[in-house]
Amino acid sequence: MRNVLVIDDSVSVRKVIERALTNERTHVLSASSGGEARERIEKEAPDLIVCDVLMPDVDGYEICEWVKAHPRLAGTPVLLISGVINDAVRARAAQARADDLLGKPFAPETLLAAVERLLERAYEPTASATPGAFGPRAAPGDGAVLAPPDLKRLLEPFGAMPGVRLAALVDRDGFIIESTGDVAVDAEIVGALASCLGEASAGIGRELGHGALHGLLLEYDKGVISLHAVGDAAMLALLIAEAPALGKVRYYVRKLLPELARAM
Repeated sequence: MRNVLVIDDSVSVRKVIERALTNERTHVLSASSGGEARERIEKEAPDLIVCDVLMPDVDGYEICEWVKAHPRLAGTPVLLISGVINDAVRARAAQARADDLLGKPFAPETLLAAVERLLERAYEPTASATPGAFGPRAAPGDGAVLAPPDLKRLLEPFGAMPGVRLAALVDRDGFIIESTGDVAVDAEIVGALASCLGEASAGIGRELGHGALHGLLLEYDKGVISLHAVGDAAMLALLIAEAPALGKVRYYVRKLLPELARAM
């Protein structure tokens, strides 16, 4: 089994790449920051790294340079991805000794082809390719759909509301698609609980003949959790610390849900 590490601060981008690359031969790991990436690289020693150029703490070039200077992992192929591809970006990627550079948005098949090419090259005992010498690649926008919608932008109004601790878009299996808000809150736990509660409540509605579940409100001593169906594929979970914020949250939910459903 080949391990590919995806490094990107956007949950939606990581999910798109994970779905494109995961198969019976490839397991996808992920990291959301440069610091987390270095820890995972040291621990997991991935067979290939896919890294966004723009990161909140350490940029993709620096991560690539760190890998290429590593005494044990210097041979690990690094594929950089960037929303802008120009001479300056190519020169900086080559300076960092990246093995390839791919523009966003990209078609899943384009990404998969680039990954397979780099993995095959890495496993060739007589491989002579030089890091930084980029092979043929698609220009940004080539191929089918791809760029994940800017879901974080859609969720940001909730994260900015006083009294709202977390807004998370969750698929029906409980995996976080995108989130914004208090980083101290474990979004993965919120996602798993939202999925369990949503599925159980939807089942009750079906049994009673009440139709599809639209929303669920859970009130606790120290806050409220508001769950809302986003089409058939996802749920919006809102962790609200102050009850007075609930009215404003409901207003924005009514405005936002159609746009979120279209984006999904």
